[in-house]
Order: sequence, then C-alpha cells, then structure tokens
Amino acid sequence: MTDLDIAQAAQMKDIREIARSAGIDEKNLELYGNYKAKVTGVPDKPDGKLILVTAITPTPAGEGKTTTTIGLSDALKKLGKNVVIALREPSLGPVFGVKGGAAGGGHAQVVPMEDINLHFTGDFHAISAANNLLAAMLDNHIFHGNALGINPKKITWKRCVDMNDRQLRSVVDGIGSMGGVTREDGFDITVASEVMAVLCIASGISDLKARLARIIVGYTYDGKPVTAADLKAHGAMAALLKDAIKPNLVQTLEHTPTLIHGGPFANIAHGCNTVTATRMALKLGDYAVTEAGFGADLGAEKFLDIKCRVTGLRPSAAVVVATVRALKHHGGGELKIENLLRHVDNIANVYKLPCVVAINRFPDDTEAELDIIAKGCENAGVKAVLSEVWAKGGDGGIELANEVIKLCERDSELRFAYDLTDSIETKLNKLTTKIYRGKGTVMTPAAKKQAQQLEALGFGGLPVCVAKTPLSFSDDPGLLGAPEGFDVTVRQLKVSAGAGFIVALTGDVMTMPGLPKVPAANNIDVSDDGRITGLF
Repeated sequence: MTDLDIAQAAQMKDIREIARSAGIDEKNLELYGNYKAKVTGVPDKPDGKLILVTAITPTPAGEGKTTTTIGLSDALKKLGKNVVIALREPSLGPVFGVKGGAAGGGHAQVVPMEDINLHFTGDFHAISAANNLLAAMLDNHIFHGNALGINPKKITWKRCVDMNDRQLRSVVDGIGSMGGVTREDGFDITVASEVMAVLCIASGISDLKARLARIIVGYTYDGKPVTAADLKAHGAMAALLKDAIKPNLVQTLEHTPTLIHGGPFANIAHGCNTVTATRMALKLGDYAVTEAGFGADLGAEKFLDIKCRVTGLRPSAAVVVATVRALKHHGGGELKIENLLRHVDNIANVYKLPCVVAINRFPDDTEAELDIIAKGCENAGVKAVLSEVWAKGGDGGIELANEVIKLCERDSELRFAYDLTDSIETKLNKLTTKIYRGKGTVMTPAAKKQAQQLEALGFGGLPVCVAKTPLSFSDDPGLLGAPEGFDVTVRQLKVSAGAGFIVALTGDVMTMPGLPKVPAANNIDVSDDGRITGLF
C-alpha cells in the first residue's frame, strides 16, 4: 500500500470539526473546500510547550523528519495531550525533483496530501507574484528614466519561480526591439526569495509591509541601497500577500490539527515555517510540535539563532531524528554514530536544550544495528528511542512522546551560538568552529569587501544565515561523518534587510537548484477520473 493509498483510504474529517477540536472559532476560518482552511485568529491564552524536531546530516532522500514530527504529535494526542503541529509548506521543486513531497509518509501523514504538495492554497504563487512584481517595477523604473540613479550592474533582486530549473540561473533579459533595458540576470527558486523569508518572519500585515519596504533591490551609482519603498512597491506586494499571510489548517491521518504555512529552504534560507503559525500553535495546544529543515547544523541552527532570537520563541525540548541508513552513509558503509553525536552535542551543550534521539526505523534495520545506536547514545548521556510511526502511526511513537513530555518538564535556558554584537566575520567563525566544528571561516576578497560595506551601512548587527550544502557539516558535500580541521569558504554576502539577516553563500550552493537525471516528475500522472499517481 503506497503513501497515497493510505492517505486516500483515510476518512478525513470536515476541517470545521478539526478547528473546533483545536479551539478555533468557525468565524476565524476561511474555507478552501471541506478539508483545508485559512485561520484568521485564535484564542488568547498562555502558550504551550514548543517542541523542535531536527535531524542528523541527511542523505539526499531525507531521514523522515516530517514523518517523525507528525507521528510524535499523533502519539501525544493518543496520550490525551492537546497538541497542534506547525509545518512548512512543500515546494514544487523537490516534489518534482529528488526528495518528493513533504507531507510525511506511511501512517504518519498530513492530508489531503496531494493538495498540500501541489499548489495547496496558492501561498507560493502569491509569493512568486509579489517577488516578480518588485522585479518588474525595478526594471520599469530604470526604463522610464531611472530617477533614483540605480546602477544596472549593481541590481541584486532576481525574479523567481517555484521550480528546479537550472536553465534560469543565468539569463540575459530585456533584449529585442520591444524589450526593456538589456542586462545579465537570473532567477531564484521561490523558497529562496526574500519575500518568502519576510512572510515567514513577519508578525502581521503592518510588520509585513514594513519588512517588504526595507527589501534592498540594488544600489545606486554612488553606492546607496535602493529599497522596495523607494520604488513604492511594498503596498502592492502586501496586497498580493494579504491571504498568503494567513496560516493553513489541515489534519493528520489521525486528525491532529496541523498548521502548514511558509517554506523557506534551510540550505539557502532560514528553513522554518512562519512565526504566525508557530505562535498560533502555541496558543492552541498545550504542546506545539514544529520542525526545521535538513540537519541540525542548518535548520535547527537557524531556527534557534535567527527565528528564536528575533521572536522570543523558546523550545522546551528538541528531537534529533536519525536513521541507520544515514549513519551507514556517513560511515562509508559501516554504521558509525559520530555525526549523530555531534548534532546532539550541539543541541544539548551549545544551545542548552534538553533533547532525545528518535531512531526512525526502516524495515531492513536489524536489532543489532538499532542497539549500536541506542548504546552509543546512552554512553554519550542522551536517550535514544525507537520511532515506528511510518508503519504504526501514533502507536509507533508512544515511547518517544513519553520521553518528550519528560524533557518538557526540565528547566532550560536557550543559548545562542554567537552574539549580535559580534562582527559579521566573527559570527561566521563561531558557527564554523562551534557548530560545524571546522577550523575557521575563509572569506574571499569579494566577501570581505561586502562585509565591510554591510557593516558601514548599519547591517553588522543582524544574524547570519549560512547557505551551504545540507549533506555535510562542512561546505563540501563529499566530506561525510563528523569531519574536523576544514575551512568554510564564504564567497559572497548579501543582506536580506526585510527578513532581517545577512545571507552568506558558501561552496557551490545555488539559489536555483536543478532537477536530477531522473526527476520524480517522470513518475507522476493523473488518471481519467482525476486520481494523482506517483506522488510521494
């Protein structure tokens, strides 16, 4: 039975019933059919406990972080706890590329899975439209006289599309007799757009507009930044996003309320669902379970050093997902747990959060292999719990849920990996040495100059968002396990003034991914009766 068969066989409840179970008044719902809704408001009550699910350094296929998040939440619900999930929305890029969808798997899924993975409520399309409106207004301003004195060679804003399309990385546009101003340009994938990051970190419409206004699109001939406000674009952009800023409510196969909203990638952005959805989940549930993208060195680091720092959110506990498959991958075919232990050490000893390891069991895992992981974790002072939520749903996560409940009762005081008063270079060095465990950060001459310029413009006090490979602690995807002694090379810095962080580009990470040789799209189809097949 495929994931899709399981989802379709499930008896979904009317979304209004799910909303009632979460304490959401029907007047605060905007229905998108029977099984999806936008949420416009929640009761004002004390926050619940925030649980962060993260993972070891993954294989390209991922290690089941979303599946674990969903199964853990269903297990908490089975134990009689009031729980609400907050997840990211899937991007069409990985849906049609390598990883497939992001709605969980097996008996631990959010539904309707096909809708969630394909278009959903149109949020990503609105983000793309807002991004591209700004690009159109920028080039239009230059075409009609360039009153702001924008240097076409210093434009930093790109158009975007929610698809892995390497052909669009570098383009020449504005050509032809009816064209605009000819220049070299390029596209980002929508999840890498600063508009996505702004939506995910904004606290409401007024904050959204203020952040959109601060977006820097390029620089003038005398080096001054040009913003969306200078182009008078932020109001129209906000109008396009007025519905997209509202979180989406769906349900798991076991009818646990789930808010799915926003979706920046963690390797090229900050990798967390919206602040709005997280805060809603905390108001609605005694436990709010959320996740951060890729391994803990990317998603969890940015969740803690950026999202928590900016918003005041504080997790009560963290879950680190591991698989035998990934640990063998990092051990060159031999089961080694050093990668896992480094992530655990970062969570527990750098960020000072109580944590548990969830071993996401696969059918071909042996008892001996699972025992090696459990004993290795025990020797390192952290508990490892078997998670079988893919096969058993919430029943397969009861032990994990009980451990998480215990952890949430412990005292914790979140620490950060660096101080905002540190220089940009010092922040990057601290991440490299304390989180990645490398020797240090090497900045190219261009990056050094950009750091000086950004600090001179007053952006030196912002957090940093490192864009690097998700496949290694280092910036080299081939350096597996728990490497040491490496340098991380930062080749470019750019400010996301609206989102409120500086992006540091390392290695060969690109903001427009490409499809693999055999994309998942090859196997996706729709039958005459409208049934989608091949989606996973």
